[in-house]
Amino acid sequence: MSSIKKYTDVSPENVSLSFAIKRMEEVYHLHQGKPDQPHRHDYYVIVLIDKAKGSHIIDFHAFELASHQVFFISPGQVHQMIEEEVSEGYIITFSPEFMFHNGIERCFIDDLYLFNHYGHSPPLVVDDDMFRQLASLADQLSEFAHSQKKFRYQAIGALLKLFLIQCNNACSLADDKHPQLVEKAATLLRSFKLLIEEKFRQWHKVSQYAQALHLTPDYLNASVKSLTGITAKTYIQNRLIIESKRLILFSSLSQKEIAYQLGFSEPANFSQFFKKYVGVSPSQFASTSG
Repeated sequence: MSSIKKYTDVSPENVSLSFAIKRMEEVYHLHQGKPDQPHRHDYYVIVLIDKAKGSHIIDFHAFELASHQVFFISPGQVHQMIEEEVSEGYIITFSPEFMFHNGIERCFIDDLYLFNHYGHSPPLVVDDDMFRQLASLADQLSEFAHSQKKFRYQAIGALLKLFLIQCNNACSLADDKHPQLVEKAATLLRSFKLLIEEKFRQWHKVSQYAQALHLTPDYLNASVKSLTGITAKTYIQNRLIIESKRLILFSSLSQKEIAYQLGFSEPANFSQFFKKYVGVSPSQFASTSG
């Protein structure tokens, strides 16, 4: 079983830039219309679609390509775009380092409702007016990225931040809530998500995360659900399931090795967990998805 392909350079032509923007039409013709293999990046990807037909598979969820969609892919997510015809739009890529050096703090990305590091990552669908605004920002991003203008990186950083703010405003789940409560919940969610990335292989229970965050399990579940629509328990389970699927399909580890790597005391416990939430055993999943 081969390991998954990983892209590490945002802009191979200029790795110091760590930002790139390309027309989807150019990428389609570059690959002669052939879909890439499932792969991951160590940088952020935004796909702004004007017109497209086909599907976009992100962490084992397939989404139909359509007009006026915006996809947000986080570092580490496994995805594959299958285009049935030439797509029109933009692909924007940028690294965490680019954000840092151009005034976009990491917490800004974490507080957005746009990027998920795993699991369900449906596209944002925008109306005609919002799409025109986003397309205009993408045009300006492209102009600065392909120029030698003074302060172009700062301009790109400002335009990128505005692009993300506009998208976030279009999908905000918290517009009708008290701003102070929203801020408090967002800060808690950010801490919880960071803790999951650090501990999900060892901690499988809500109570463990709640204790580390000095909260009760019930409060943590309710707070996470208020912003994401799912409980903290489901969030933890989703993280384990996605990592399980990635390791089953894209690593050479045995089921026993995967079980121990993900913190299960016995392979049988891992198999039981996987079948409960996926519907098939790890072996069946490997044979039907490989």
